[in-house]
Amino acid sequence: MATPARTAAFFDLDKTIIAKSSVLAFGRPFYQSGLINRRAVLRSAYAQFMFALSGADADQIERMREYLTSMCSGWDVSQVRDIVSETLHDIIDPIVYDEAVDLIAMHKAAGRDVVIVSTSGEEVVAPIGAMLGADDVVATQMVVEDGKYTGEISRYAYGKEKAVAVLALADERGYDLAGSYAYSDSATDIPMLEAVGHAFAVNADRALRKAAAEHDWPLLTFSNAVPLRERIAGMRPEHPVISAGVVGAGVAAAGLAWYATRHRTNRA
Repeated sequence: MATPARTAAFFDLDKTIIAKSSVLAFGRPFYQSGLINRRAVLRSAYAQFMFALSGADADQIERMREYLTSMCSGWDVSQVRDIVSETLHDIIDPIVYDEAVDLIAMHKAAGRDVVIVSTSGEEVVAPIGAMLGADDVVATQMVVEDGKYTGEISRYAYGKEKAVAVLALADERGYDLAGSYAYSDSATDIPMLEAVGHAFAVNADRALRKAAAEHDWPLLTFSNAVPLRERIAGMRPEHPVISAGVVGAGVAAAGLAWYATRHRTNRA
């Protein structure tokens, strides 16, 4: 009997799994720890507001990248990691989409690897991935010398580079991309979505909605944030699809199809 092909589910992070920009969300603890000043906090808060209001196009993302890399030049890497570790649950826990957690659980029940592919820095993305039970993360990597950030980037996980990373992982681990899944909210991730056989647009920006219509990609709307600790502590019943999904890969796949139908929005 032939061994089933190995597959994966690739998730963008910001506005796909969580409701905010993961990097900007840590503005307050960075300020409280003396890494940034009040002006930087206000600028980050404004950027967060604009990100939530209308998303961010390629030019805005590039300006944000330049701003953040210049701001963190000289920061102590271990201090940043400690801040993220100490404040992770307080900041990220309340803004994780319940629907995304359901999907992650369904894919894992179906035997797929779950990989978070994010433009945010690895020091932020990796702990979030671990918290969510992801098998791996692909994230932006900063150059470090003598334990401090130089302000330069060794890998910028953005746009086409996300697709390059997905293809590299598929080659390394033997993923069948035609049977794999990808989720994102932004048109900048179209190359990643095009790399798999099952692409979904989540909380899509205008350009992605247009592309989704052209590619016949389902549109999903995530809006319900339930703290992960409530789920882990069993404070509410498991989602019925999750319960069904753990029975076996076939049932989980059927549950995923039901989920996509249930949460699909009207096309633009």
